[in-house]
Amino acid sequence: MPIKYKIDILAELKEAGYSTYKLRQMKLFGERNIQKIREGEVLNADNLAKICELLKCQPGDILEYVEEQQENTAE
Repeated sequence: MPIKYKIDILAELKEAGYSTYKLRQMKLFGERNIQKIREGEVLNADNLAKICELLKCQPGDILEYVEEQQENTAE
């Protein structure tokens, strides 16, 4: 996927006082969304907005577009 995280989301959240335990306890994110973040999967807009709210940042601060290289399949 060409959209990737620029930062380690969970590390930044932890630094801001939101451990994965606290995120689950406060019902901010469920285990599936936390796992998606760990795996580098981009979350939906509502969850990205929640991350931006918690980190006091803009989506562009945490996401970037990385052009995918196309493989040559001509033989």
